Amino acid sequence: MSIPTNEIRLKSRPSGLPSEDDFELVETMLDDPADGQLLVRNLWMSVDPYMRGRMIDAPSYIPPFQIGEALTGAAVGVVEQSGDANFKPGDVVSHFAGWRDYALIDAATAAKVDVRKVSPQTYLGVLGFPGLAAYAGLLRIGQPKAGETVFVSAASGAVGAVVAQIAKIKGARVIGSVGSDEKAKWLKDELGVDAVINYKTAGDMTKALAEAAPNGIDVYFDNVGGDHLEAAIAAANPFARFALCGMIAQYNSETLPPGPRNIYTVLTKSLTLQGFIVTNHLDLMLDFTRDVTQWIAEGRMKWRETVLDGLENAPKAFIGIFAGENFGKMLVKIGE
Repeated sequence: MSIPTNEIRLKSRPSGLPSEDDFELVETMLDDPADGQLLVRNLWMSVDPYMRGRMIDAPSYIPPFQIGEALTGAAVGVVEQSGDANFKPGDVVSHFAGWRDYALIDAATAAKVDVRKVSPQTYLGVLGFPGLAAYAGLLRIGQPKAGETVFVSAASGAVGAVVAQIAKIKGARVIGSVGSDEKAKWLKDELGVDAVINYKTAGDMTKALAEAAPNGIDVYFDNVGGDHLEAAIAAANPFARFALCGMIAQYNSETLPPGPRNIYTVLTKSLTLQGFIVTNHLDLMLDFTRDVTQWIAEGRMKWRETVLDGLENAPKAFIGIFAGENFGKMLVKIGE
């Protein structure tokens, strides 16, 4: 028996900011699952900034997307047919074959998720890789101590909001940067962030951070790069720790932007700058899931979601994250 499905394929490699013309929606057919496989009906899929790098045909930590092939990414769905004794129809699973209605996947690449107390899409955000990136980057690399000051860029996003809240739980003073007054208000009123910079209206980022952190910063969690990284270096106290998670400011650049003009300060202040990939920290998954699940149950972890309905709107959702159109995690709802 063959099952029809729709999938989003990469039609052309983007130049600069992607457009919807770089993608195409294609109908194809899937076979029944063989032994060791699952047929999953996708409910939710994630779009994330790192996917822009996969649209470039260049070596990286993850293989590039190929022209004419379906894109992939984190998704949550329901098992419709199972060729593996560890899964049964009706199980809700997370996997990496998003950008399609139905996915035929190896059972070994799927993980059951508990949706009794949280919604399925939570496993694409706070309890998914964005949450793990926040947890690993802040606690393993940033290592904030009570009373220290933590600066988080893109602090209302899927990663940044989790960073800000964990830092507060650990007793730090938290400064966040965002791109709108609405996001700034949410950070201060709902998450208890101590100071917020709207980078779109602040003018000089280095000056704005210096004013928000008169005693300097001890930890910087970087999701942006560019002028945010330069400002953080300027504001850093000696021996500050920088967790470099993402640099969305340059993902669509066709030429390499200039590096931080004050990079020499990294030496004079004895700073630690460490880039990281979340998959290098999967050994923390059990601790992460335990701690964040507990914080959710205690009401100490909050989040926002921006949802677009329909697989056909996945390219629009993806492009929107580069314009800051998402408030919190950007998600695509595929089915019920």
